Order: sequence, then structure tokens, then C-alpha cells
Amino acid sequence: MRLRRPLPAATLALTATLAAVASPCFAETSKPIPVNNPPAQQTAFIDLLALMSGHCKTFKVAGRSFACKTVAYAHGDKGRVNFAVAVDDPSDANHVVSFSGENGKRADDNSYELSIDRMLLNSKDRPKVDGLPVPAEQISTGRCRQTGNFAARKVNDVTCSATDNEGRQYELLFVSDGTPVSVRRIRQSSPSIQDPFK
Repeated sequence: MRLRRPLPAATLALTATLAAVASPCFAETSKPIPVNNPPAQQTAFIDLLALMSGHCKTFKVAGRSFACKTVAYAHGDKGRVNFAVAVDDPSDANHVVSFSGENGKRADDNSYELSIDRMLLNSKDRPKVDGLPVPAEQISTGRCRQTGNFAARKVNDVTCSATDNEGRQYELLFVSDGTPVSVRRIRQSSPSIQDPFK
């Protein structure tokens, strides 16, 4: 029998948020980013969650730099994918920014690319459903690229760049510390095309 280490509190908070609302999000410590898009229907569920260990060399939201606790890859049962960043914010355990898109694909065996069509922004001040904050969505354009062999649970880095429809820019350069990716299959569903874990 193999014993598993308990997950750190920050990872548990991120996992609970992702599993409950299908997509995480963000808001600044001092004041939330205004969102001018109508809320979307939350009808998808996270079926696969991959937590990556490392650090953010760069993480910027609307020109402001932040530190991060962890980055997660979350796959929804309807094909939506999020690269979620748990912000290192002592005043807000629900401070999460997600680069979100559909139709991601493997460029080759060592890279995965995702076109971004929205940013998901969460904080402790967001309205709650079942006790968890519901993310605000901001229509955006951009791209994320993860290098390394995801199927072998070895990720080198994740880079993302996006601009929302208000002109705010989001930038991420996450570098792995070499720890294998921790994958959790939350529920069984049909895989989306180009699932990076296949």
C-alpha cells in the first residue's frame, strides 16, 4: 500500500475552487478589476486537474506584478481548459487568475498550446455558490503554451499572454521545479480532442 502526502492548504483551496466551479478566476488585493461582460452559465465540471510545482518568474495582471503559489491545468468535461494561477496573496486565499480556452492541441510530443478566449478572475469578494466564489469572466484573446511531456507528468514551463476586451494585459511565465505533475481524475468523461494527457 502506498501512502500519499496530504496536499498543502493552498493546493486544497485551489483544488476545491476548480472542482466546484469548473473555472477559477481573480481580483486584486486592493480593488477588483471591473468586469463588463455578462456572467456566463456555469454548466461544465472539472474532470481532470493537474497541479504543477515551481515558481512564477513573471506573473502580471494589468501591469501589476504578483507572486504565485501554484499553477494548475484544469480540463472541463465539455472541453474547456484553464491554466489557473493561485496568487500568493496572504489577505485572500481565493485569489486565482485563469487563462481559459477551448480546442487546445499538442504541437508535438513536448508542447501543448491553448488559444485563450477569456480570463477568469476570482477573489474572496466574488458572489458565492455553495460557499465558493464564482469567477468573473473577461472576454480576451491570447495563447498559452506548456512545454514538456504532460503525459509523462514532466512539465518544463507554462507561458501565457492575453489581452482582455478592456485592453488589460495578463502575462505568465511559470517554471517547474522538476517535481512530477500531480494528476487527479475527478470524474470520468469523454476526452476532448488533443487531450495532452493521452
